[in-house]
Amino acid sequence: MITAENVKTYIEAALPCEHVQVEGDDGRHFEALIVSAQFVGKNTVQQHQMVYKSLGDRMKQEIHALSMRTLTPEQWAHRS
Repeated sequence: MITAENVKTYIEAALPCEHVQVEGDDGRHFEALIVSAQFVGKNTVQQHQMVYKSLGDRMKQEIHALSMRTLTPEQWAHRS
């Protein structure tokens, strides 16, 4: 069974991130907060596509659902 820590590791291995937080305890449904400078200049759809790409085939096989919030470092620094 895949864990939230596994998902975090997969994302960090493929996408340079300043912060990654993943939660989920059923092995198939996860929530993630990802902060990356790679998101600068990209819209939300493009940012999410980058995260999905970092997870590759795991999104088709192991991970049933991933709800995510993606932020640039500037957005993260100014969050309320």
